[in-house]
Amino acid sequence: MSLSVTSLTLSHFRSHHVARLSCDTRPVALYGANGAGKTNLIEAVSLLSAGRGLRRASAADMVRRPEGLGWKLKATLARGPRHFEVETWSDAGAARQIKIDDKPASQLDLASQVRVLWLIPAMDRLWIEGAEGRRRFLDRAALSLFPDHAQHALTYEKAMRERNRLLKDQVRDAHWYRALEAQMAGSGTALHHNRQATLTALAEAQQGATTAFPAADLALVAIDAELPDTAEDFAQALQDSRLRDVAAGRTLVGPHRCDLQGVYAAKGVPARDCSTGEQKALLLSLILSNARALTAMIGTPPLLLLDEVAAHLDAGRRAALYDEICELGAQAWMTGTGPELFDAFDGRAQLVEVTEADGISAISG
Repeated sequence: MSLSVTSLTLSHFRSHHVARLSCDTRPVALYGANGAGKTNLIEAVSLLSAGRGLRRASAADMVRRPEGLGWKLKATLARGPRHFEVETWSDAGAARQIKIDDKPASQLDLASQVRVLWLIPAMDRLWIEGAEGRRRFLDRAALSLFPDHAQHALTYEKAMRERNRLLKDQVRDAHWYRALEAQMAGSGTALHHNRQATLTALAEAQQGATTAFPAADLALVAIDAELPDTAEDFAQALQDSRLRDVAAGRTLVGPHRCDLQGVYAAKGVPARDCSTGEQKALLLSLILSNARALTAMIGTPPLLLLDEVAAHLDAGRRAALYDEICELGAQAWMTGTGPELFDAFDGRAQLVEVTEADGISAISG
């Protein structure tokens, strides 16, 4: 059973005053000149899932300028024979709101209905930049498999911010810390277990696949102290670390102090030491493995968003990628500057030209 977007309407979103697109279940290849709004379209698709979308932007940042009136997205999706509608919007200065089939919905509701994975050019430096980006990459994979992951992350971050405020104020009274540390211990342990389960699922998906993309051996390592396996042990570790944390002015133990390490399995070379092309191939391998793991878990492949991916692959790798997408049965949304980048689909994808002039978007395919 497949998941696909069959219609998408944007209003005052990013560069688009109004844009409408109708699709079938095949992959969608968006092409056009730089600045035409292709990435904005797939960012809109990313907002059909939980979270802040592929750019991690605030609701206010997504509004079309200079009007600043707020924005709205509306999409019809098909899962097998069933169709359902998702609306999400933000009025000027207001938080994002969601409806599913015209009923108010939460981010958790959205996460359980629509799973979306993406790879964008900003992620190309994943292996050589800071640990925060790698944790975020792993957390997106975990969220795709475990919809409650986002709520655990929000609970943990909120409690840690409050604890860090106490630490910076040099508060030493244990009474102020206990409730916050209990929240951090429960949500932090759940986060850690979800991450570990995600790594296991990705490893199994890589091992069982015939693919042209290299496998990566992944490990979650502690930057400082090891994270305990149980909430009780984590709460004790937070208590034991208070004096050290007061001196530092921040929390030094927990899942926010972990890093994702990757190794090019066939060569035994750390991902950070691989060539740019090898690093890109490893990222694609992980996105495809995540999609296979999710399909095995829920029976439906996710939506895939691949921004400018074709431009960074040679013709052979492009053909291999398109074959894997079609074999998976996923509706992938891809962008590129010209239709020739998608020739290897050979009729298996919808080619859609995106143009923009005088603030008006034109989408044809």
